[in-house]
Amino acid sequence: MVQPLTDKEFATETDSGLVLVDFWATWCGPCRMQAPILDKVEEEYEDQVSFYKMDVDENPETPSQFGIMSIPTLLIKKDGEVVEKLIGVQQKAQLEKVFAKYL
Repeated sequence: MVQPLTDKEFATETDSGLVLVDFWATWCGPCRMQAPILDKVEEEYEDQVSFYKMDVDENPETPSQFGIMSIPTLLIKKDGEVVEKLIGVQQKAQLEKVFAKYL
């Protein structure tokens, strides 16, 4: 299951390995479309990639820090550095291509 993440936890939870953070909100229709796709991808990559989701309404600091203006936005970090920022709903095949670059 994609784990919820808060502003307070962001730095420590995303500082090592390959990490995907889904910035979303409960009222966002496209965000609800993204969630089941991430659940499927996580099943296949759970040993290689850490998956998190951050509610932008409850945690405004981190989205602001990374210039998140639209949701859903997926932030991909490798060893603490942002390597990709994907805006809008991403399909499974697109995410697999991104992961292949960094695994």
